Amino acid sequence: MMNDISFSLWCDFIERDFLETDFKTLIANDIIQGATSNPSIFQQAFNNPVYASQKESLKGKEPKEIYEELAKSDIQRAAELLLPIYEEDSNNGYVSLEVDPFLCDDTAATLEEGVRLFNLVNYPNVMIKIPATKAGFGAMEKLIAQGISVNATLVFSQKQTIDCMEAFKRGYDAFKADFGNKELKDYPRAVVSIFVSRFDRKCDAILSAKDVPSATLGIKNAQKLYQIIDNYELPAVRALFASTGVKSGNLTPSYYIEELYYSNVINTAPLNAIEKFAQIAEPQEAYLPSEEEFEEYFKMVEEAGVNLEEVSLELLEQGLSDFKMAFEKILASFA
Repeated sequence: MMNDISFSLWCDFIERDFLETDFKTLIANDIIQGATSNPSIFQQAFNNPVYASQKESLKGKEPKEIYEELAKSDIQRAAELLLPIYEEDSNNGYVSLEVDPFLCDDTAATLEEGVRLFNLVNYPNVMIKIPATKAGFGAMEKLIAQGISVNATLVFSQKQTIDCMEAFKRGYDAFKADFGNKELKDYPRAVVSIFVSRFDRKCDAILSAKDVPSATLGIKNAQKLYQIIDNYELPAVRALFASTGVKSGNLTPSYYIEELYYSNVINTAPLNAIEKFAQIAEPQEAYLPSEEEFEEYFKMVEEAGVNLEEVSLELLEQGLSDFKMAFEKILASFA
């Protein structure tokens, strides 16, 4: 669903049968321009019997090697299907593959694995997904410097956003020093994956009790982080809104897409949200609050008893824990 404001919709799901059916249709109908994956998505996908024969052929190998072979096959197929989009516009057509979440506090190991996975998949339109931790920022910088596209994931706070952007800025400076003759279209791309709905699931009960409108904290925080990214004016970096699935029956499935429909952004969403949004004939660009409106809203949130920095840190830790748990379960299933 590309348009005059350069908004992109990516699918937050990878699974072998899906890639050969609905995924192809979504691409053919110009509804999606990319895809993302994570350990939780693969944990769900690998339960499908369609993987049985490949699992059987990999018996006797180490669990992580089995995981990587299964994931590689799906990521390669997604990259192949998305390649025409990438070749037409290198801002789109990507699929993301995440490094082992247990490496999130080790810069060198994250970098080494990121390079290895990129070479393993061997498609130019693959983004290596790195959690936005202190160690992760260093790996992001080095990957960009080497010409490898990066998806900075689990971003919740202003500090994380700034640290991502500074890492990308250093990475692009190093890339230009080594590859100065490259045109912008040949630069590696980076996205900052801002997680949205988890704020609302965690804080809505507290905020609603103090008359703060529900399902707004995730939106307002995402808007603020988008503004920070936009102000850096790094041409190869875009904001990506993630965790945009709706859990409340009071909201339309496409709520977090419609409310964050901005210029030069990506929204990676679950299938039901994508299908609902695709039914909107002419989506309207969302309103972006002023600095005064941001200040007023976040003051109201603070007075309601929600410390945004503390919540952001808790959500980051929970996100890392969730991905580690999913990864452990995948590996245990192959042991």
